[in-house]
Amino acid sequence: MNGIPCMLMRGGTSKGAYFLASDLPADASERDELLLRVMGTPDPRQIDGLGGAHPLTSKVAIIAPSEEDDTDVDYLFLQIGVDEPLVTDRQNCGNILAGVAPFAIERGLVPATGGETRVRIRMRNTGSVCTATVATPGGVVAYDGHLAIDGVPGTSGVIPLDFDDLAGSTTGALFPTGATIDEIDGLAATCVDNGMPSVLMRAADLGVAGDEEPSDLEGRADLVERIERIRLAAGERMGLGDVSDATVPKMVLVSEPTAGGALSTRSFIPHRVHTSIGVLGALTVAAGALPEGSAVHDLARLPAAGEPFAIEHPTGRFVVDVAVSSDGGVWRTTRSAALRTARKVFDGTVFPRPRI
Repeated sequence: MNGIPCMLMRGGTSKGAYFLASDLPADASERDELLLRVMGTPDPRQIDGLGGAHPLTSKVAIIAPSEEDDTDVDYLFLQIGVDEPLVTDRQNCGNILAGVAPFAIERGLVPATGGETRVRIRMRNTGSVCTATVATPGGVVAYDGHLAIDGVPGTSGVIPLDFDDLAGSTTGALFPTGATIDEIDGLAATCVDNGMPSVLMRAADLGVAGDEEPSDLEGRADLVERIERIRLAAGERMGLGDVSDATVPKMVLVSEPTAGGALSTRSFIPHRVHTSIGVLGALTVAAGALPEGSAVHDLARLPAAGEPFAIEHPTGRFVVDVAVSSDGGVWRTTRSAALRTARKVFDGTVFPRPRI
């Protein structure tokens, strides 16, 4: 059986397998079938592959030299199912994005330029662009550093992520229904897309405090069923069509902050509850909470203009820098940035599980 060059990396609070596009089949169906066998899907434990038995650790990044003059590399994100044979490109992943620039430098797609190397990345899932800056002393990627991010033990080198305008990257508008608040299934909700199509709801309206452990929320069948019903309806309103087999929109329960942040979150992604919050999810929550009149605006303790926006989640806080503006009733983001870290776990050859 032939092996495939692969780098396993932690990107932010996720973990995934990173590949050069040239090392995988060009045909998407052949590629997806191969990746299912690489990750050990379908199997709740993913015991026969690289997957970690959770959506946050069952991810793939495919990197290639950019086809555009204004970017260095193209990045395709694929979410791989755990117990279902699912491979989808209908969303981006900002955490896995954190590992793209180090990987591109390690693989020689982008030359290191002195102490720091800036990499312009086009996210092929939506066409959005991000500039990542990586420490490269002596022309070598430095993974060690002093930045701690909640949800990851220890510290690592900082990787600033600075996004071009993310508003409507999937749906075409920051508020794809045309309003900052909608009523869906009898509940007030804000449908927003600043890189990650999401539905923001007040936790109290769903009968929860908003500070529960992820497993406690997942164990409430009545809550899960209602959130899925709202998600399906919201997907149609957001122009996403039938989302019954899609991983977007994400569903975010919002409550007042309890640890000095701007607000507190519990995110269904869409059926498991995130143990923290994703990069693009955090940028989207902030953008959806800032406008007066949104479903969750009054819950937030908003920072002063120019100050970072700290979003509380089950394992700590995620600080982002987001600004929005409205011109003639059309909202857009004028700033979307975050700090992440990444680490190379292994670099070698992966051998796919034999076909069953």
